[in-house]
Amino acid sequence: MSSLDAAGPVLDARGRPLDRVVLRGLRAIGRHGVLESERRLGQPFALDVALHLDTRAAAAGDDLGATVDYGALAAHLLGLLTGEPVQLVETLADRVATACLERSELVQAVDVVVHKPQAPIPAPFDDVELVVRRTRS
Repeated sequence: MSSLDAAGPVLDARGRPLDRVVLRGLRAIGRHGVLESERRLGQPFALDVALHLDTRAAAAGDDLGATVDYGALAAHLLGLLTGEPVQLVETLADRVATACLERSELVQAVDVVVHKPQAPIPAPFDDVELVVRRTRS
């Protein structure tokens, strides 16, 4: 099971599961971290994002304006990965989630996974992930 699937579905006001637009593996070099070396040298980060929304109107009208333009969203999120450094992946994840909710009123909730596969951990590991869900409230 993917980290994006762990929290389960988001329901609309009628109790129906919302659809999801999922962007996986958006990668860039960022300068986020607590250590000075992380900020100076940079390191790889990746994002997985799931936007929860109702896509029926977009499908019925074949209308990009009735859904989320994931290409434009990816470009914006890439700017967050490569932009202003933060110390904590928690801060980065929150900024990504806020940006997703602010880009479209259609998005009712967002799940964000921040991957930091080269975190400064003195033992073999595959990845560090932080998973957050934010909802429109």
